[in-house]
Amino acid sequence: MSAMDLKRFALFEELSEEEREVLADELERIELEPGDVLFREREEASGLVLVVEGRVRLESSRAGELGSVGPGTALGAVSLVAVGPREASAVADSACCVLLLRRSAFRRLADDAPRAACRLAEAIACDAAALLRAGLEPLVRNAVDRSQTDL
Repeated sequence: MSAMDLKRFALFEELSEEEREVLADELERIELEPGDVLFREREEASGLVLVVEGRVRLESSRAGELGSVGPGTALGAVSLVAVGPREASAVADSACCVLLLRRSAFRRLADDAPRAACRLAEAIACDAAALLRAGLEPLVRNAVDRSQTDL
């Protein structure tokens, strides 16, 4: 994938063309057939997955089928900066092409292009913060002091 093609992924929008070129060199291309498992729930997350072509179905033992994602989707970005298990499984719904940025490649990127790695880490933090805010919103709405309403 060319550096210009990476611009379609929101995580890389703020990177310069040169920074995207350095990043493109670290990406591993993976071809999947329908039914191939990209990753499994609870296994150690190894890095960021970019869906280039096809559709990937996400499913969880706790929540069942979560839906599917297509080209331009980034999965598992947090795994570049935090070690932990996958929250869902990902299975190819169709023939797919994905790119993998392993945590070890991200660390090389941090050594070779620290500004690019920092910008990517900032984008990941912004996405994670937005998800956290969305998850906290219902809790905040329900956090009314019930003793005040029982008068």
